[in-house]
Amino acid sequence: MKRQRNTKIVATLGPSSSTYDQIRALHEAGADVFRLNMSHGSHEEIAERHRIIRQVEADLDSPITILADLQGPKLRVGTFANGAEMLEQGASFRLDLDETDGTDKRVRLPHPEIFAALKPGSMLLVNDGKIRLKVEKCGPDYADCIVEIGGEISNRKGVNVPDVVLPLAALSEKDRKDLAFVCDLGVDWLALSFVQRAEDVAEARLLARGRAAIVAKIEKPAALKTFDDILAASDGIMVARGDLGVELPVHSVPPVQKRLIRACRAAAKPVIVATQMLESMIESPMPTRAEVSDVATAIYEGADAVMLSAESAAGKYPVEAVTTMNNVAISVESDPNYASILEASRHVERSTVADGIVLAARNLAETADVKAICCFTHSGTTAALVSRERPRLPILALTPLVSTARRLSLYWGVTCATTGEVDRFKMAVVNAARAARQLGFATPKDSIIVTAGVPFNQSGTTNILRVAPCEERLIFSIEPG
Repeated sequence: MKRQRNTKIVATLGPSSSTYDQIRALHEAGADVFRLNMSHGSHEEIAERHRIIRQVEADLDSPITILADLQGPKLRVGTFANGAEMLEQGASFRLDLDETDGTDKRVRLPHPEIFAALKPGSMLLVNDGKIRLKVEKCGPDYADCIVEIGGEISNRKGVNVPDVVLPLAALSEKDRKDLAFVCDLGVDWLALSFVQRAEDVAEARLLARGRAAIVAKIEKPAALKTFDDILAASDGIMVARGDLGVELPVHSVPPVQKRLIRACRAAAKPVIVATQMLESMIESPMPTRAEVSDVATAIYEGADAVMLSAESAAGKYPVEAVTTMNNVAISVESDPNYASILEASRHVERSTVADGIVLAARNLAETADVKAICCFTHSGTTAALVSRERPRLPILALTPLVSTARRLSLYWGVTCATTGEVDRFKMAVVNAARAARQLGFATPKDSIIVTAGVPFNQSGTTNILRVAPCEERLIFSIEPG
């Protein structure tokens, strides 16, 4: 499906978006990627949503990306005898392993690994940071704290530990079962929650066995300290601003977002900006001006995708939320300043033939009278490198593998189409010209740029570029023989 924008839209599915008609309407409104949140819904419900997405894909002949978001280890307090208690600022409060119900003096924290990592002075944030506890004294089975910020604490509220690297695996037992299940279903990307180190990504990759690409969610300060290693180990990044904004001072999140987006762009790996982008549209058909500005900022920074969570999963106006995001992206990308802003933030170290080919394609796109950059790709590498350059022309990725087309649909500016296997560059050009005409990127009177790797069907061999006419009778004369 040809879009009028380059930035992709990720829509989370849920109770508000689980039927064929709803999912099709979301895709037609602008959703390029559907997120299956493994924190909610049974395997049967997830499988049904996956089936519907693939049905919509087939009916519209439009590759759709499916992202399964694993829950990750959830740290929560136990239960209270009264259901909830009010903690006063300056009061003492203990967390321990005692299984009895909590009081206003203590509650169970059933995670001995947290106690093993805590030190005096460590901070514990409860209920998305609404309650702040400072550790005064701790041992292997307890932590005595002072309430720095008070409030109501109730059953099973979440706990964040921002200033400690926890000895926790990024994959819980539930995550392992969910990962195996969604990989068997055939999802395209896995989002890994609460990543702290590159080893977390390596574990998920080992279990996925190449069946899905890995997105590391950056939502802990520990991940920022090892981000370069995490980026190198991952196929993509999600700037998960929810927990990140809890564990970091909220004013530090925008600079972090900008830094991570630039690093991902330089590495030719897709980056998703997520959480609370159009939060008010859960209840309102119109977003706030601040939310629109937030979405626009991510697009100006060159993010590959912006994401809707509860807005599309459980909100009252899921299609309107996608439509709003689509319209914001079109408006921003129509701004005459947009291209120059992207160019100013483009920092790429080039060292390979493929780097030179895609740079040449980008430069040609800005100087020659051509209508699209067509990448014939098997693994997706060529299209990913062209996307990194953020060219001013559409990028059309042609691949014989539907799995590659689906994964590439997350990348900035990439429209995907499947084509037959080719073993000669001439046929790659023929297929590219035909697809460019059929999808409305070019007319028979136009020319296109074609890039590919020879020999074909080998990853990382991008080494050829040609400006070719789109008139089919001329294509067969561009190479002798």
